[in-house]
Amino acid sequence: MNPVRLSVILFLILLLLAGCANEQSNSGPQEKAYKPTAYGDIIVRGDIGDASNLIPILASDSASHSIAGLIYNGLVKYDKDMNIVGDLAESWDISDDGLVITFHLRKGVKWHDGKPFTAKDVLYTYQVTVDPKTPTAYAGDFLKVKKAEVLDDYTFRVTYDKPFAPSLISWSSAILPRHLLEGQDITKSSLARHPVGTGPYLFKEWLAGQKIVLVSNADYFEGRPYVDGHVTRIIPDMATMFLELRARNIDMMGLTPLQYTRQTENNLFRQSFDKYRYLAFAYTYLGYNLKHPFFADKRVRQAISYAINKEEIISGVLLGLGKPATGPYKPGTWAYNENVKTYSYNPQKAWELLRAAGWTKTNNDGFLEKDGRPFTFELVTNQGNETRQKCAEIIQRQLKEVGIDVKIRILEWAAFINDFINKRRFEAVILGWTIPLDPDAYDVWHSSKTAPEELNFISYKNPEVDALLEKARSTFDQKLRKKYYDRFQEILVEDQPYTFLYVPDELVIISKRFRGIEPAPIGLSHNFIKWYVPKDEQKYTMTK
Repeated sequence: MNPVRLSVILFLILLLLAGCANEQSNSGPQEKAYKPTAYGDIIVRGDIGDASNLIPILASDSASHSIAGLIYNGLVKYDKDMNIVGDLAESWDISDDGLVITFHLRKGVKWHDGKPFTAKDVLYTYQVTVDPKTPTAYAGDFLKVKKAEVLDDYTFRVTYDKPFAPSLISWSSAILPRHLLEGQDITKSSLARHPVGTGPYLFKEWLAGQKIVLVSNADYFEGRPYVDGHVTRIIPDMATMFLELRARNIDMMGLTPLQYTRQTENNLFRQSFDKYRYLAFAYTYLGYNLKHPFFADKRVRQAISYAINKEEIISGVLLGLGKPATGPYKPGTWAYNENVKTYSYNPQKAWELLRAAGWTKTNNDGFLEKDGRPFTFELVTNQGNETRQKCAEIIQRQLKEVGIDVKIRILEWAAFINDFINKRRFEAVILGWTIPLDPDAYDVWHSSKTAPEELNFISYKNPEVDALLEKARSTFDQKLRKKYYDRFQEILVEDQPYTFLYVPDELVIISKRFRGIEPAPIGLSHNFIKWYVPKDEQKYTMTK
């Protein structure tokens, strides 16, 4: 996470669509060169969670960012091979010392309401993001800017006082419409539910808890998308969503391992759908509220990590479709430290650490006690994610074996995020992060990011980690950055603020009628505006 740089960038493209299609684990049809033949049809995608806010700087959930990513643009973006390319910016110049970036913006781009896009919109977005009154998790990157200025309607310049490695890609953040927001309280803007962007799709309708409907932008600067409509149906239960897929009422969803390996291995699915598998840019973790007295002692967190058998989770829950996680980076990427200590399953070691931390007695139920208080805690996760729920059950059983009582609580997505995570009303949680393409982890792990609504919601604080993250983002030297990130991962392994569980394989299924899908290192959706359905196979008609 910065999880929003895809997240605005962990998030800009839904977890289902992020991935690395040239991994050895990749599977799925590989299309040859194609030429779209027709406009029309609608793609219906299933999602377990509703969006929370369609002004991107005010949202931290993937459901919101997956929709917003089709409505808004940044100045830059990643291409299919994870190179930084222009989006609203046609080009840019960077000074020799890396401190000044001058963006040359596209001319003729219009907001969805017909107003022209200019550099003043970029300046407004910067200003509202760094405004202390704006409750955003994403101000950190922009606070590094010393000066932001409009040189003319199509030239925008930013100056930094010292090197900032993610400076260029930080401008992939969604640019907001100044003419609709300036002078208002952004938290009360109608754009939260009726967004206006410059992107390939225009907002049409949002029925809370049911669906979000987008329609193609005929005037999009990269060309009109071939698929006329994009509908996200909110279906909180994966089994129900799968029945809708089977009935061909939805065209695309992320599958569970069981659905991928068994339930779709029949002629009905082979004839109607294509499946894709690749190691995700994501990881799942057990996170601890470090302000809770049980988890303040790192020996307890280490003990829990030793007591959890990750291989059993990967084998039993993921059906082998994933890898153990050791930290916040994807195996095989340049920032990943493959030499860190691992917590192999060792209940005896867990017992020893718990005793050293003062958990020496057991009550009549067989659970550990300290100062007369039993070791019982609540583990929360979100409704609709069967994989996380099964993980919670395995963790509950495994921790019981070392004398820890776990109570599982499953929460509806919006309540989970808004009432528990954002308000820090939890003891432990199973959640996941997308992994950004740039390894800057400041927003998730720096001690300054623990305020309400920010991403370090477990309240992790380590002065050495703070210093390493600051140094790593202040140099352009990749070898030096790797040195800092390697040490950062070593500290996380020692502190265990999370028990890093696994990096899953992404398992995506898409109706065969959609052509032009090109799996690539960045995933599947990089060329979504070029997906198309031949005229004789089109199923729906979008009313505009």
